Amino acid sequence: MTAPSDLQIPSDLPRRVETVIVGAGFAGIAAALALRAEGISDFVILERAHAVGGTWRDNVYPGVACDVPAHLYGLSSHPSPDWSRTFAPGTEIRAYLEGIVRDEGLERHLRLSTAMSGAEWREDGWVVSTVSTRSPGSAPAPIVATNLILAAGRLTEPLIPDVPGLADFPGAVFHSARWDERIRIEGARIAVIGTGASAVQLTPELARRGADVTLFQRTPAWIMPRRDRAYSRAEREEWRGDPDAIARLRDELYVEGEARFASRSGDAEAGAAARDVALAHLAHQVPDPALRAALTPDYAFGCKRVLLSDEFYPAIADGAVRLEPSALVEVDDNMLVAAGGARHQADVIVLATGFEAARQPYARLVRGEHGLTLDEHWTEGMTSVGSTLVHGFPNLYVLNGPNASLGHNSAVLIMEHQASFAASLIASGRTVRVDAAAERAYTAEIAERAAGTPWVDGGCRNWYTDPRSGRLTLLWPGTVADFRDRLARVRDDILDPALIP
Repeated sequence: MTAPSDLQIPSDLPRRVETVIVGAGFAGIAAALALRAEGISDFVILERAHAVGGTWRDNVYPGVACDVPAHLYGLSSHPSPDWSRTFAPGTEIRAYLEGIVRDEGLERHLRLSTAMSGAEWREDGWVVSTVSTRSPGSAPAPIVATNLILAAGRLTEPLIPDVPGLADFPGAVFHSARWDERIRIEGARIAVIGTGASAVQLTPELARRGADVTLFQRTPAWIMPRRDRAYSRAEREEWRGDPDAIARLRDELYVEGEARFASRSGDAEAGAAARDVALAHLAHQVPDPALRAALTPDYAFGCKRVLLSDEFYPAIADGAVRLEPSALVEVDDNMLVAAGGARHQADVIVLATGFEAARQPYARLVRGEHGLTLDEHWTEGMTSVGSTLVHGFPNLYVLNGPNASLGHNSAVLIMEHQASFAASLIASGRTVRVDAAAERAYTAEIAERAAGTPWVDGGCRNWYTDPRSGRLTLLWPGTVADFRDRLARVRDDILDPALIP
């Protein structure tokens, strides 16, 4: 899969538009296509960066790839026969999204290097302020919009740990999502902080490229076999000639993903079986018992995001990556001090420490009809109706936000259902409001479904729950089919003729 030619993007901003979409990653592009499917063309997509792609534009670290099979990670309306591997590299996913924008003619709706600086509900619509990220200080006139779709993503703002001395480290320090391509990897002493999805992909690749790598592990992860492989030319040719073959593969992958829900959500038998697979994978790849013990989680399977890798354990087992089995607690000049007391020298620090997921940065910018910002409304964690609508914020649709992530299947499926839901309500032409009682009821429903699951009772600290309330606020506690059906009931309730004035 090759990157398309440069997109031709207009520079002007409309003064009035029916719908503003914020973000040009998967969710924003899905929203634009859903509006088109409803016959709506009066919309603009604001993207603060210089290109589309969302997380796949931002994350360019060595080894970056998706951990959902490529044929399930794409939009259902745009299957691609050209994926090179079972799990697509990040560059291919970005090229795929750019190709959709180009092929669907979405360029005319897109405004790059244009960030939403504020949005306020006034009487019967949203007033959306913007700033140019290409020309600092440039603030065009606000856009007046009937509807606002927030598709800004939940993994956009890096979480930087508060470590004494980190700011004074003499070498390069950066987050994995802000990779500094100027650094020389070969021969460098690189400390990677964290053992989440990015670190598990990154560390073996750094070692392969000649770095001296030390990995600081606060908490080990459950890791399953990845079983990635390159697709053959014959397979890709078959998919090009028979779109039904892609559809069948996608259906198979979807069913496999839905089946994983049981092991992630606390089903005793399914969880034990998955745990056994992970432990066998660890035992096979790490023969040293002491090292194996350091890499074995002490919390329930599914409590944290389950990772996939066939390369991480071998890189540690053969010494290519040095494991420090405790957290970074202090930086003393170029010496990194671990909680266990060990000290490691480094030339470069890479923070693979996750994102500000529980408290979304865009929430501070959006003010509803009662004078509160989303952030103020969400002081005890995100709440919603249908994981998309928020009390006090009329005609606002939050995609990929509260309880809209998955731990077992492709999150793109959830985004597509949300995009279709939003587009259908926008097409109705009515002002969409949800009351406080409905939001409380949906929040209670989520809490009831989450009770007793590894996500809230599994003995770990994860990004699925809000640290202020302990509630499950990021993850949807059900299958994709459950989500689709629940969202349909919300839509039907809102569009019930008996409820329309």
